[in-house]
Amino acid sequence: MNDQDLLRYSRQIMLPQVGIENQQKLLDSTMLLIGMGGLGSPSALYLAAAGVGHLIIADFDKVELSNLQRQVIHHTQDIGKYKVDSAKAKMLAINPTIKITTLKDLTVDNLDLWVKKADIVLDGTDNFETRFQINKACVHARVPLVSAAVIRFEGQLSVFKGYQADQPCYQCLYSKEGNSDENCVENGILAPVAGLMGSLQALQAVKTIMNLGEQLTGQLLMIDALDLSFRSVKISKDAACPICG
Repeated sequence: MNDQDLLRYSRQIMLPQVGIENQQKLLDSTMLLIGMGGLGSPSALYLAAAGVGHLIIADFDKVELSNLQRQVIHHTQDIGKYKVDSAKAKMLAINPTIKITTLKDLTVDNLDLWVKKADIVLDGTDNFETRFQINKACVHARVPLVSAAVIRFEGQLSVFKGYQADQPCYQCLYSKEGNSDENCVENGILAPVAGLMGSLQALQAVKTIMNLGEQLTGQLLMIDALDLSFRSVKISKDAACPICG
């Protein structure tokens, strides 16, 4: 780190749990963020500001007017632009010293390749089939997965390391059978709830890279913003899981 880096990240470095060593870990890390929507927007902003050295952001979609209520990385003048291009501009405006790679064509065919390039993956998508594919790629590549979901007033968050013998993967929690996709298009979402969950997702990614505190491995954090309740439940590894069992 040079003098400018030490000044930029000084409020983190002064934390005894972080210091120069853990800040350097963050600067040396690569994170793959899949989805630049309600979850990916706050995650991307905070991870860029915190000093993640290389952020790979993936989304094939373009900014629409209805996105702006919760996808705070995009502005009115970005309507019609690709979300990754809009997001990259805001991230570099906050921190021009980091590297940002944009992906508009992340598919099941190249997902494994990109997951292997990352030290950690943040899933901000909104359908089960995509989440299952991301989980499978993370287990095979032995890469931690920070998974978040948000709808209406509710959010969920966990960190999955299903490649470890005693840790569950995402599919241990949700089987492919019996799950129907719910998303904010049909059900709505209160804007700050997305901000809350995306920020927590970024927090857990940073803590996992630095190996700090409670990382939510083997646990599911459930938040109800309407009554402001936080509840954590244990997730067990499924011995019959087709991905990590």
